[in-house]
Formats: sequence, structure tokens, C-alpha cells
Amino acid sequence: MVKKKTEVTSKKGASAASKVLRNPNSSKKAKSSAGSALSQRNAPAKVTSKKAASAASKTLRDGRTSKSSKTSAGSTLTQRPDKKKR
Repeated sequence: MVKKKTEVTSKKGASAASKVLRNPNSSKKAKSSAGSALSQRNAPAKVTSKKAASAASKTLRDGRTSKSSKTSAGSTLTQRPDKKKR
């Protein structure tokens, strides 16, 4: 039986995501990740899509991203269901 994730974005993570979305210099991938994190603020049933998780991963690996971008990307990845074990 697969355990469902019931995590939501924290207040700190939502604030960081908001900053990323309002920043005109934020990348498209960072904004995608931030949007996903913000949409899951008070919705424990929602999970991160594969596309948003990929954008969050790229945001975290990019050395040029801001602390706010990395915070919201981390929150997004935390809410992604675990990979199935083979």
C-alpha cells in the first residue's frame, strides 16, 4: 500500500514562493515551481506534478537562483509522491 503525502506548504515557503512569482527576473522554471508550492498552501490532498517537480529540481541545481526560489522549489519537491520501488 502506497502511503499518501499529506504535507502542505509552510508560511515561510508560501512567502518565498510569492516573492519569486512577483519578481520579474525569476526564471520560468522557478515560477512554475513557486506556483506549485503556493497552490498547495492549504491543500493537503494536492501533490506536485511531474512537470513542476522537474522544474523545481532544475531550480535547485542552478547556481544562479535566489534563496527564495530554492526555498519554494524545496517545498514543491517535498510534496511530490515518493517513487515506486522496483
